[in-house]
Amino acid sequence: MIEYADLALVNWSRAQFALTAMYHWLFVPLTLGITFIIAFMETLYVKTGKEEWKRITKFWMTLFGINFAIGVATGIILEFEFGTNWSSYSWFVGDIFGAPLAIEGILAFFMESTFIAIMFFGWNKVSKKTHLLATWLTAIGANLSALWILVANGWMQKPVGMVFNPDTARNEMQNFWEVLFSQVAVDKWLHATSSGFVLASIFVIGVSAWYILKKQELLLAKKSILIASVFGLISSFYLILTGDNSTRTIAHDQPMKFAAIEGLYNGSEGAGLVALGLFSTSETDPNNENLKDFTMKIEIPNFLSYMAFLDWNAFVPGVNDLINGNEKYGYMSAAEKIERGKKAIITLRQFKAAKKAGSEELSQKLRDELTSDDFQQNYFKYFGYGFIEDPNDLVPSVPLTFYSFHIMVGLGFMFVLLFILSLLFLLKGNLTEKRWFLRLAIFAIPLAYLASQAGWVVAEVGRQPWVVQDLMPTMAGVTRISAGSVQTTFWLFAVLFTILLIAELKIMFRQIKIGPKH
Repeated sequence: MIEYADLALVNWSRAQFALTAMYHWLFVPLTLGITFIIAFMETLYVKTGKEEWKRITKFWMTLFGINFAIGVATGIILEFEFGTNWSSYSWFVGDIFGAPLAIEGILAFFMESTFIAIMFFGWNKVSKKTHLLATWLTAIGANLSALWILVANGWMQKPVGMVFNPDTARNEMQNFWEVLFSQVAVDKWLHATSSGFVLASIFVIGVSAWYILKKQELLLAKKSILIASVFGLISSFYLILTGDNSTRTIAHDQPMKFAAIEGLYNGSEGAGLVALGLFSTSETDPNNENLKDFTMKIEIPNFLSYMAFLDWNAFVPGVNDLINGNEKYGYMSAAEKIERGKKAIITLRQFKAAKKAGSEELSQKLRDELTSDDFQQNYFKYFGYGFIEDPNDLVPSVPLTFYSFHIMVGLGFMFVLLFILSLLFLLKGNLTEKRWFLRLAIFAIPLAYLASQAGWVVAEVGRQPWVVQDLMPTMAGVTRISAGSVQTTFWLFAVLFTILLIAELKIMFRQIKIGPKH
């Protein structure tokens, strides 16, 4: 299959999916977090009976509605692209990948959509408690929707709970609960949703800071900052914990991605963590443009070993260990994995040929071999490597992964400081006097989106060349269509999504200037 792959087709298909995913993720994180902030505000309205809290709730609800409506459009296109651009992938994993997406559509999305109607149009038509329940269920539904999407993505990062059917050449689900509760899936859901909580908190603080600078809606701004700062600070610590746990999971299940995150080429015991680093423009290895030398780095001794394995002296493999192998620490060479993957592919082809020729005895023998535990563990486990010719293709872009990870982490700690300062100034009663801080809070809004996008760059670029870790390389998953057609739709989507984004920003800015209804 791979020998006929058109690299232009692969690259444009990847670019189109990345474009759609990144635009979609501009809208999703705000939805994940602001729904809970709105629910907290409405809870205070129901508890206190103060109309000011209702007014504040309805204002933020309006901004949420604008964001939600446009986010749905990009999400629908994203799911269609699996069939139009990635049909080989969809065939290979559809029996597994389709299940969480179907649940997301049937359960979470319908739940979210149903209660949004009550949330927006149910004021004065249902009781306060019923409306509050609808608001909370909208928030829960939005985050459940994210759960099923991230379960599907988590399976791509670590395929579990399935068995390969040689008759159909498809992976079939064997254990739904193993797929659902995969550590990778759980980590991704907790980390992605908590990042949405942080982003939404910064959004609320930034918009409120604008009102204070304009000396408008001071009561709304201060109350909103109080709620968002508390929620954001708690979410930030939660985000750090989930990120820390996710990093250990990556070190165990995706060691190449982990090595790229830290720019680690040669593994060692007691490996140091690069806190800050700058790559040169020249290649470390002339055969691999993804490897660059550090021209400057600040390293914390032994900390990477502890972060990865909770052991200050643990061995952390680098890129070269994973490509060339390291017998001492049990890391198989890429060349050996490629050979095992090729055997798996050849055996599957022999089985299909025997079956087509009507040779029942030979086809049954090969079927038994393909489905044996020994073959599954020692050969099919590396099935995707059989499509790889050059081991250097197994290395993702180290600089892009490294910079994205460090931007995400650095901004994350800056946001913690932002929440602490906003609470401190608010409690001291001098927030309105800290104009420098209010301007910083506004500027933090695009930085929050940058950190959120950087997280997905780490997750997706870091696992290349895999569309399904170890089982299918990205180039094997594309639909066999012309590169020109994908290129055309790429630019059409780029224009469409940009128009949608500009439209949202204009509507959002206009609504913020109008302010809450009196």
